[in-house]
Amino acid sequence: MKTFTATWKARFLPVAGLAALVLAISFLTRFALMARPDVWLEMGPLGLLQAYARGAWFDLAVASYAVLPLAIWLALVPDWVARSRAHRWLFVAVFAAAAYGLLLVALAEWIFWDEFAARFNFIAVDYLVYTHEVIGNIWQSYPVGKLLLALVLPALAIGLLGTRPLHPRGTVPTTLRHRLTAALPVFGLVALSFAVVSSSQKASGPDAVRELSGNGIHDFVAAFRHNELDYDRFYAGLPEGVAQERLRTLLTSAGEQWPAEPHSNVERVVLDSRPERPLNVVLVSVESLGAEFVGFHGDPRGLTPVLDALAKDSLVFTNVFATGNRTVRGLEALALSIPPTPGQSIVKRPGNDELFTLGSVFEDRGYATRFIYGGYGYFDNMNAFFSTNDYKVVDRTALRKDQIAYENIWGVADENLFDLAIEEIQRAREGGTKRFFAHVMTTSNHRPYTYPAGRIDIPSGTGREGAVKYSDHALGHFLEAARKQPWFAHTLFVITADHGANARGGAHIPVEQYRIPVLFYAPGHVAPGRNDRLMSQIDLPPTILGQLHFSYHTKFFGRDIERTPAGEERAFVGNYQTLGYIKQGRMVRLAPQKRVTVGAAPESMRVTGAVITAAGDEALRTEAIAWYQSASRTYRDRQYADGERNMLPATAALLAKAP
Repeated sequence: MKTFTATWKARFLPVAGLAALVLAISFLTRFALMARPDVWLEMGPLGLLQAYARGAWFDLAVASYAVLPLAIWLALVPDWVARSRAHRWLFVAVFAAAAYGLLLVALAEWIFWDEFAARFNFIAVDYLVYTHEVIGNIWQSYPVGKLLLALVLPALAIGLLGTRPLHPRGTVPTTLRHRLTAALPVFGLVALSFAVVSSSQKASGPDAVRELSGNGIHDFVAAFRHNELDYDRFYAGLPEGVAQERLRTLLTSAGEQWPAEPHSNVERVVLDSRPERPLNVVLVSVESLGAEFVGFHGDPRGLTPVLDALAKDSLVFTNVFATGNRTVRGLEALALSIPPTPGQSIVKRPGNDELFTLGSVFEDRGYATRFIYGGYGYFDNMNAFFSTNDYKVVDRTALRKDQIAYENIWGVADENLFDLAIEEIQRAREGGTKRFFAHVMTTSNHRPYTYPAGRIDIPSGTGREGAVKYSDHALGHFLEAARKQPWFAHTLFVITADHGANARGGAHIPVEQYRIPVLFYAPGHVAPGRNDRLMSQIDLPPTILGQLHFSYHTKFFGRDIERTPAGEERAFVGNYQTLGYIKQGRMVRLAPQKRVTVGAAPESMRVTGAVITAAGDEALRTEAIAWYQSASRTYRDRQYADGERNMLPATAALLAKAP
């Protein structure tokens, strides 16, 4: 025991010092995040205690991992090296670098919380992959250079002041066996932390309490290891037969027929007796255009004059909710028409090629299909996803320098993107294709909110309001150019958003922030009007096809709102782990650890005079599980495969009966 203690004092004090540094910075990071006014009000005294009690558990685990390399080094290095001057200066560098790294992580957590109201999660993992866009965005949005320099002095101070008392001393000779024995508690603590500590052990309660009871570094590693959330493991389920039977009932609406043979697929046929309208379709998804910015949704700031004027000549859907809070979720909903399964968007998952998409429906009918993006399409896996799902991808690389009036880290200015879209449509028509479907994804309404000068009356880079107004201006630029094209009179324009601007949160889902605008504009084809029925973003693909009077086979989970029976309207809203289902003024929340809660939807979605019963809530609970469980399994089991070549024979026979 005496030898063990002497070895520890002589050699392993730096391990304790580094662990103390990790714990101290973790403590201060939690305190800084907790001191934010919005967080402090949400937590309360009890939440504060929970956050620090559970947080200490994760902080200790992270400290054990952090000191492991140092413990191994100190166990292996001979005495003569440990006593050398070079080793002392190496220690200064190591402690200063460790301090700088920990302070940099703390700063990154502050910035991440500012954007997502959460500690690191799998979104942060994504951002590590796409460093060019993300670092560029942060550099343009924050005084990064000054902040990085500001961290140098405290890091150097820690390295210089901490090294002297902690540097290994040569007063007690040690052997390799003694050093390895003395290091065993560190190795054991690491093994215990790895086996016992899990992200599921965070505190329950409000989002802030849950998030702050974790540790950002631990959360990041956990997210890296578990980027997908397995539905069957983490969420409430139903027997497979029960879920399939309930889903089939929920998916059936007027004009749909199912193949006769029993199977577990969602494949069916939509039959439309009306004469087909083979219009071109341009679907524009505007970055972060939440309904809260739009004049015809009640915003008084005048940020969307183009959209507000266009609404008078359009079929406007006023009660549509995005499925998620990131662009890839919006793209998933608009391409795949599938509820937001837990974990990462399908756009970014493995095995997401050759799926049943809106593009595949149009491609099977001879349309030229395009996904046109203002940024680099490799970001968020857009190129790979769309190019293997019956879209031709066109991104900013298709533009020459002289065609770009302005660009920032996320992409070219929206007006340049729309010019590219006009050119690409023309190229498709010149290639012999008479009809086209183009999905255009904008980028300008994104931090750092910069755009070409002189376009609007709000200076570039001053905030979200200017970016919204510029995006609206660019839409006007696009429509003005489109009206001069010969194909304009035979085109349906669908304008919507990928997600809301402020749809953040963890366990809590701020539903009103998920509301997005939707306009169908096709003069002479679609009568102007207003539809106030509840809709999900996943309902847009079948509703678009309904406007064209298509008869087609489908695997979409969405439904044409004009065919949906009264009272069957519903919406899906989710984030990276909570899945929400809204129907008839009630909201079901499905969360990890198989938690299910049912309560009132936000007030604007309540049903006047509705009678709430336990039986009704239980039925709604079953519905929600059936939707989400079936969506997860359908994708997992490769039952969402593409188009005509995978059509069941019985489905083909049904489709042959189409008018």
